[in-house]
Amino acid sequence: MARASTTSDAFNAVAEPRRREILSYLAGSERPVGEIVAALGLEQPSVSKHLRVLRDVGLVRMRCVGRQKLYQTNAAAIRPLHEWAGTFERYWQHQLNRVKERAEAMARQGPVFNSPEPNPNLKSKEK
Repeated sequence: MARASTTSDAFNAVAEPRRREILSYLAGSERPVGEIVAALGLEQPSVSKHLRVLRDVGLVRMRCVGRQKLYQTNAAAIRPLHEWAGTFERYWQHQLNRVKERAEAMARQGPVFNSPEPNPNLKSKEK
């Protein structure tokens, strides 16, 4: 069975870890290709291919300044990804609430000091 094209939609495009890495890097500000290459330690042809996929699905925008191509994220196109991932936030929030509740319960109990049990695998250094 043929694999779905990575350029078919934003979800397929961000399935590639390198593309997510590029998007994260571009989230800070508009950047030229050479800076992306240097910062992420990827080969220039690879970065260009990933940027083309991201651009084709609308996740990044490109503008030319002289011979330099500058890329930036397209927040409007990223929004559907964010909204979809947000449907699962309740799972993360539930886990965070459990951690908070446990920490608060432990704080109410006060410090607990356990003496370490001797490790039978360690040999004493007696001479």
